[in-house]
Amino acid sequence: MSGQLMPCSPGEIGSLFLFEKLSPEQLGQLCSAGRVEKFEPGPVYTEGEPATCFYVMIEGTVVLSRRVAGDDVEVNRTSQRGVYSGSMQAYLGDRVQQTYNNSMRVTEPSRFFVLPAEKFSAFMQEWFPMAVHLLEGLFFGSKNTQRAIGQRERLLALGSLSAGLTHELNNPAAAAVRATATLRERVGKMRHKLAIIAQGSYSPEVMANLIDIQERTAERVAKAPTLSPLEASDREDALSDWLDDHGIQEGWRIAPTFVQAGLDADWLDQVAAAVDEEILPNAIGWLNYTVETELLMDEINDSTNRISHLVDAAKQYSQLDRAPFQVADVHELLDSTLLMLSGKIGQQIKVVKDYDRTLPRIPAYPAELNQVWTNLIDNAVQAINSVGGEGTLTVRTALEHDRLLVEFRDSGPGVPPDIRGRIFDPFFTTKPVGEGTGLGLDISWRIVVNKHHGTLQVESSPGDTRFQVLLPLTTADNDTTEEPE
Repeated sequence: MSGQLMPCSPGEIGSLFLFEKLSPEQLGQLCSAGRVEKFEPGPVYTEGEPATCFYVMIEGTVVLSRRVAGDDVEVNRTSQRGVYSGSMQAYLGDRVQQTYNNSMRVTEPSRFFVLPAEKFSAFMQEWFPMAVHLLEGLFFGSKNTQRAIGQRERLLALGSLSAGLTHELNNPAAAAVRATATLRERVGKMRHKLAIIAQGSYSPEVMANLIDIQERTAERVAKAPTLSPLEASDREDALSDWLDDHGIQEGWRIAPTFVQAGLDADWLDQVAAAVDEEILPNAIGWLNYTVETELLMDEINDSTNRISHLVDAAKQYSQLDRAPFQVADVHELLDSTLLMLSGKIGQQIKVVKDYDRTLPRIPAYPAELNQVWTNLIDNAVQAINSVGGEGTLTVRTALEHDRLLVEFRDSGPGVPPDIRGRIFDPFFTTKPVGEGTGLGLDISWRIVVNKHHGTLQVESSPGDTRFQVLLPLTTADNDTTEEPE
């Protein structure tokens, strides 16, 4: 937007704090290279447009805003003479993208000293060469440091996740190995017991009854009910008494296995009625091995399913072999992240999932949202651990107007009000020296805000801290995104 051209007075622009140390000759060169413009209420420039000018306000009121999730969010409003905005990084030339990083408008007739970007760059290089070098070093050094520490942060997170995943995989894998070894032993004993039975002079009808009982026993194992500890104890006592009454040795050892399989005294009465008294001990022993093999196979099945579930969660978390941008279910992403971090969360922290399963799938970069969830859950766990390690982490999803809300609530000590406005700043951390880089929330903010055009905000009081991620349900046409570094 162009304003009304007005005379440029070296004395007037020299009264602004930005130029007060310049010589009369330099002020004259500024007036010759630039111009004074008067703008009526309305926009001066728009975020994302090529940064062509450097603006210094002489008088008026200026409002700066940033575009967030399709809305203009006001970040500053001032009437202070000499405030500046626009192409402030023109001295870096084509090494950075020269676009306006905010929008500026005026609320009353306002006058600005306007300097073309190329002139501003030339004056900086000529008048302040040392300052330019220092600013260049600060700018690119900060970028490089942020990138390097960001990569280190990801590697540390990956190491922590790998350790947790290894621990989670080790338990079912070890259980499957133990169950397989025991199963091999039980099958061998069952074959031996069957050989003893087969050596007896039993009729085909008796053998057929035994085979039928074995099949029906295996079916009962698959349908065994879940008993309370008291119910299981009572049933074990009843079965142990039954086995003792029928001369079965070590009934106390067999009874818990039969109870776990869903067998009761009535079932054993059917077995006793189907076979002769002298074969009953061997028949009971044979059925015991049958039950044990079925239970062991169930254990192996549960263990391998657990391993498969963990592998699927790891693939979901890493988005392996999936497109970077896709329509995703946030609940699947949250579940995979919680599972990957379960080792770090531990047993003392209660995890509550308050999901609205009716929420639609949304367009997103799932792998990067998983990084956001990881950072926020990690911070919540550390907050809870700082007050004794016992507490509650609540993960909630809901529809908030026209956006999807993902909220992480912890019962930690809270974020003090005096630092609440700085927690999303790069390199700011409240963790002890060496334990945090201060980039977790900065990276999360840039993924949510810059890449997904959402909002990341915090509400906090002692015992109730809530980090809220608001994501749009749809993606804008001709959308452009900024990659988080």
